[in-house]
Amino acid sequence: MATILSVSGSPSATSRTARLLRHLDDRLREQGHDVTPLDVRTLPAEALLGADFGHPAVVGATALFEKADGVVIGTPVYKAAYSGLLKTLLDLLPQYALAGKTVLPLATGGSTAHVLAIDYALRPVLSSMGAAHIVPGWFTVDKDITVGEDGTLTVAPGTAEALAQVTDAFSRALGGRTTRLAATA
Repeated sequence: MATILSVSGSPSATSRTARLLRHLDDRLREQGHDVTPLDVRTLPAEALLGADFGHPAVVGATALFEKADGVVIGTPVYKAAYSGLLKTLLDLLPQYALAGKTVLPLATGGSTAHVLAIDYALRPVLSSMGAAHIVPGWFTVDKDITVGEDGTLTVAPGTAEALAQVTDAFSRALGGRTTRLAATA
């Protein structure tokens, strides 16, 4: 099937955004895709903030984008926009790093006041980077994502169903099979 890069733009090591992405990565793998996770926070700060295009970690991240057929971009929303950490990475990528790619934008945040951040902050940047197809994304309120003491992720039922639908639409856009929605409930 397709090669997918799943990018978390969260600066937090205990990020619900990253955990949610890894949960969706599993669903995409079940559908036959090869998924590579990338947590931007693991890239060296000096390379990101110093705009070191030649740093091996930046070169490696750029290569992951080049190899991918599809990209999932997940970010927490701060002040009605995607994270600054994600911005630093996107700024270091080639102008058309998303050319020919299908992209699924996802965001998490503390309140529904930020629900339009995907369409008004993130989508224009992804489009300007040449994405061939940006499927409808999804904004998840933090309270709908809980992490148990054992690290297990629980997503509120309505949100889980919506995330399954957008993930499956992304998979179909990449030519993949989808799992039955009822299996995720």
